Amino acid sequence: MSGYVQDDISDAELERQRGVYEPFTQAVRELVDATIRTLVDDDEIRRAQAEIEAVTARLREHQLDGAYGVRFGRAGRGRPWGNTVVGLRNAAAPPLVIDHDDTGRAWADFHLGAAYEGPPGLVHGGVSAMILDQMLGEAAGAGGKPGMTGTLTLTYRQGTPLGDLRAEAWIDRAEGVKTWAKGHLIGPEGVTVEAEGVFILPRWAREAIAAQDDEQPTPSYFE
Repeated sequence: MSGYVQDDISDAELERQRGVYEPFTQAVRELVDATIRTLVDDDEIRRAQAEIEAVTARLREHQLDGAYGVRFGRAGRGRPWGNTVVGLRNAAAPPLVIDHDDTGRAWADFHLGAAYEGPPGLVHGGVSAMILDQMLGEAAGAGGKPGMTGTLTLTYRQGTPLGDLRAEAWIDRAEGVKTWAKGHLIGPEGVTVEAEGVFILPRWAREAIAAQDDEQPTPSYFE
């Protein structure tokens, strides 16, 4: 499957990369928030724009050809650092830090600021869907039933306020290559959005598992 790259980097190299890119991406994330909320004068905006364009040009001097994809080692757990929900290198991601258990439950406490606004003061409905899609998929993988989204149904119970939130997801049932998962977002006033979805183990993954390919193990999650 294109985009899944087995690189088998050492733990030391993983921590080195994390130490470089995590604070760098957080700085860009702060820039996004500052861009939305700044009230500085026009001349300062123009100076900042020139500086940002210069930094962008420097970063463009050497970069990946295409998206980041998912890197993984022999243990199978991927590094989806470009992912728009959990990506360590994606400044558009909140990012969520998701905890799991092996029964097929996943949960995360996180903060959504100005960059995720839809209606004034509320999280955009599409952002809620994006987060719950990721959460349900993480639950499926945590329970040993990984898959990619086949269907996703959302019920919006009330507006989700910007700020501190919690997401929870769990496996409802599984049949063959299909896994049904459910979850919800929780705000200060209780559940705001409920979700249920079907996650399907893709054909290429089924073939890799059947072939017992030790050189290209199937990722445990499909981020």
